[in-house]
Amino acid sequence: MAFSQIRIVIGIATPDMEYKIPLFDLNYDETEERAVIETLRSKWISTGPKTTEFEATFAKALGARHAIALANCTVALHLAFHTLNIQPGDEVICPSLTFIATVNALRYVGATPVFCDVTSTSDLTMDPVHLQSLVSNKTRAIVVMHYGGFPCNMAPIMDVAGRKNIAVIEDASHGPLSEYHGKKLGTIGLIGCFSFFSNKNISTGEGGMLVTDDDAIAARVRSLRSHGMTTLSYERSKGHTTEYDVLELGFNYRMDDIRAALGLVQLAKLQPDLKARASLRHRYLSGLSEIDDIVVPFNYHEEFVSNYIFPIVLRDSNVHRRDTIRQALKERGIQTSVHYPPVHRFHIYRQYQATLPTTEYVGENEITLPLFSRMTVDQVDLVVQALKDALAWARRSSS
Repeated sequence: MAFSQIRIVIGIATPDMEYKIPLFDLNYDETEERAVIETLRSKWISTGPKTTEFEATFAKALGARHAIALANCTVALHLAFHTLNIQPGDEVICPSLTFIATVNALRYVGATPVFCDVTSTSDLTMDPVHLQSLVSNKTRAIVVMHYGGFPCNMAPIMDVAGRKNIAVIEDASHGPLSEYHGKKLGTIGLIGCFSFFSNKNISTGEGGMLVTDDDAIAARVRSLRSHGMTTLSYERSKGHTTEYDVLELGFNYRMDDIRAALGLVQLAKLQPDLKARASLRHRYLSGLSEIDDIVVPFNYHEEFVSNYIFPIVLRDSNVHRRDTIRQALKERGIQTSVHYPPVHRFHIYRQYQATLPTTEYVGENEITLPLFSRMTVDQVDLVVQALKDALAWARRSSS
């Protein structure tokens, strides 16, 4: 099946006919195919030269000293907490409006999540004011998530962290090349973590990257990702060393060269991809500007961002109305999603009681509309009109 006949939606390939306008379309072509074939023919498919090249290229793109390629972003977050020696009894302030991995990773080291609300329905990132009220003498880290590629308000967050000697970890899964005050996301805190899952701006199927300017952290992460060993198989195969030691209990969290080869091609495509997304976002904003029933988060944001997704939040609504509107869009052949069900409402996390009114409202009333670089202006206009029709129908039904 040709690349043009596949839609990748939350990591699942579905036939074209299922949706006229999918939520996401994988930006792949023959370039990725050639990169994989070249890697296969090189006879080195585990962690090796392509991984090293991907790391160096990614670090340069972000202006970071170190980039360490990993199996996925979840393990990047896990190693971030593990490397900082965060332990049971320690608290980590985190968002609830995020993918579950952000919080799962801190639980892997036994830390206690302390959930922070988002700023507002127009800013779906961590609220610095609420965050400050959550800091205690047990707080060891703050993990921020740059929602949709839009940056958290990092200045006050970094100020709180600096005064209290708290580490800041950035979940920048949504934001490769996004900027905050001229700095790339993932390079502001002590550690930044990126995802290359199928539906991300850089897509390798699975994969992640940890970036840091701290030499000691980078060295430890490189060791921990490969069982705590002092050298990799590729280094030994080239005769750089024939022996290795094991320094501590590590993990098998490596990226392979096949995915790294895909990552290099995707990274080369990233700038034009993001430029196209920015243009499509502008078209959405123009089409949605006169709709009073919705809030478009980050509407007035001006810095360069990845535009990973296009979220809207319904005003004066509830989850039933939201789901009804999503169903109406589905019937028009338009796929939508929800980013995200609040983590603190999942059964496994209900024990960590949290009062997060804005997060809960957004969780029940957010709709993610289609956005991908190959989307056309006509497709955006179709989504906008379908949304207007659905909202008008909902208003009539409730009157």
